[in-house]
Amino acid sequence: MNLNGELEIDIVTEQAEQSVLGAVFLDSNVLDDISFLEPRDFKNPVHQELFKVMKWLDKKNKPIDIITVSEVYAQHNRIENIGGVSYFRDLAESCPTTANVEYYARIIRSKALERRVKNMGYILTGMSRDDYESDEDFFSYIEELVAEMRPDDNSQLLSVAETKVSYFQYLNKKAEFIPTGFKNFDGWAHGLWRGWLFVSAGRPSVGKTAMLLQRTIGVAKENKGVVLIYSQEMDRNQLYDRMISNLTGIPYGRIKQKKLSDNDISQIEVSLELLEELPIYIEDRSNVSIDEIRADARRFKRKYGQIAMIAVDYLQIMNITQKKGETRAQAIGNVTKAAKDIAREMNCCFMMLSQMTRDSETYKKPMLSHLKESGSIEQDADVVEFLWHDPEDTHQQGKVVQQFIAKGRDTGINEFRLLFKGWKQQFEELPQKKEA
Repeated sequence: MNLNGELEIDIVTEQAEQSVLGAVFLDSNVLDDISFLEPRDFKNPVHQELFKVMKWLDKKNKPIDIITVSEVYAQHNRIENIGGVSYFRDLAESCPTTANVEYYARIIRSKALERRVKNMGYILTGMSRDDYESDEDFFSYIEELVAEMRPDDNSQLLSVAETKVSYFQYLNKKAEFIPTGFKNFDGWAHGLWRGWLFVSAGRPSVGKTAMLLQRTIGVAKENKGVVLIYSQEMDRNQLYDRMISNLTGIPYGRIKQKKLSDNDISQIEVSLELLEELPIYIEDRSNVSIDEIRADARRFKRKYGQIAMIAVDYLQIMNITQKKGETRAQAIGNVTKAAKDIAREMNCCFMMLSQMTRDSETYKKPMLSHLKESGSIEQDADVVEFLWHDPEDTHQQGKVVQQFIAKGRDTGINEFRLLFKGWKQQFEELPQKKEA
């Protein structure tokens, strides 16, 4: 763009800013109509400061006029910085009507976004990967730049009349649940719900990972989208060992020790062909971040159209950025909130395995407070599940694991009995034990 063009744009922006500020002087109620506008949207620093003062007075339920605004400036000895009270009068006189205030405000917002995009471009051009300790820090900073560029969230308060049509469209759309392969659970909850953050916690040796993988296979067989697994403690071959044992019945120990017969190899080949057909993708790198998961999810949704489930094993060993002055629990809360946002944005189930506190071992049955760093996890999760072993409940074929749904935002709470055949990494549902 030539210089004259740039000057023309600056003049338009300046006039729009003056018209908006003048309209507020005429009738402060127009602030409600331009609530989307932020002080940083004004290009002129003098106008930025004046709009901040106006917003502050509005927040304090004080009148906004030349006298009250001048008083605020006088208290801070800044009245002369803007050219005196006469500048406020000039602004009011420059805007004979408030009728077009929203139109002018939209011009200001549009030009502000253009400036922020250009500014981010300059910053990105000058960035060097060598200035950051890791690739993750590098990309995390870029994410911060993008987030800072976005406008503040605008109000979406709408009346019933405005949303009636979309509500009927919602009613006519079939509710979509994804079966897990566990009939009792699916019969009660209808399977996994899209948009859920599902947290699964359990004590050591109850088969949390085995349960996750068996669910993964069940969900993937429904062919309702891809399944993304983030395994931070085991590599993908170790996950294959467990899934193959689950599908074939070949003892997990034999697979790990590579003590396989020709018949075993034949069964494994058949099972691998089955797994190969399923839309399962595994990342086995440790220290994964929630931002990386979000980026992967967006990429896979663009490529495949739909995601059924994202699974992370497990929450507390993720790369969790702890900002200055922030507690570990608050940092984990940022991750669980982001995971819930991803579940809604991607219209999938986000399943996270979680640790439990040490004192949970002194209790027979787990409680929500036994989630490690439990506050935000419990708050953000739609479903919280505990897997625990009751030594008084025995079975000759394996370990009886109690599946306790301690929180169900859409389902309520419930309990199921499962038989964990650890030797082949497989769960089977058992009938509920009759009360004595």
